Amino acid sequence: MIRHSISLAVAGLILSAGSLSVASAADVKNIVIVHGAFVDGAGWRPVSDILTKHGYKVTIAQQSLISPADDVAATKRVLDLQDGPSILVGHSAGGMIISEAGKADNVAGLVYIAAFQPEKGESIVKLATSDLSTAMKESKVKTLKDGYSYIEPNSFAEAFAADLPKETTDFLAHSQVFASKAIFSTEAGEPAWKSKKSWALVATDDKSINPELERSMAKRAGSTVVEVKASHAVYASQPQEVAKLIAEAAQAVSK
Repeated sequence: MIRHSISLAVAGLILSAGSLSVASAADVKNIVIVHGAFVDGAGWRPVSDILTKHGYKVTIAQQSLISPADDVAATKRVLDLQDGPSILVGHSAGGMIISEAGKADNVAGLVYIAAFQPEKGESIVKLATSDLSTAMKESKVKTLKDGYSYIEPNSFAEAFAADLPKETTDFLAHSQVFASKAIFSTEAGEPAWKSKKSWALVATDDKSINPELERSMAKRAGSTVVEVKASHAVYASQPQEVAKLIAEAAQAVSK
């Protein structure tokens, strides 16, 4: 959770820098964001503030993390509410969701933020155990008797958000959204990136998804790639870079 004052300060900084272009009536101006596992969408407030100030309409699809099917349905509900085409953004496990929900007719492009970018038949487990993966150590992820998982609170900062203030990571560690086994084991269908333009941000200090895996998945998908020195929580620690990439995607599909 990022304090509102911080988000406004960051937004003001980026606005003064003039690094984004204000959306015009002809642009794709709807941005739908899908968060990842263990967190909710509140941490995206800084990115939302920046984009909103530049004329974009931002909506967060809150995920239950019960099953990919439930989360795809939740995302499609949000997409159905948009007036016109949208850029669909996914972080971490949210990349699996946008790869399916992104096949909707009103999705103009996909943006993967430190996210899984699956091929058909791949699951998070398969990707996380691939040769290119050094996913977070098993000891840092705890699983309850009912199969739901969470990150050990004492390890949350190191594994997920090492570049955020301690008071923020402490709060995030104790406000986690537990994720079901199905989130990690369900295999992807034919991904939307095969038929839609895509962009990918590689977080070079990511300790949850190996940056080399992020690069490999993005290259395979033919995504436009940017790299940012940041943790897995890049959307919170480097919101200006994330907002910039999303705006660039929206502008590219508007041409």
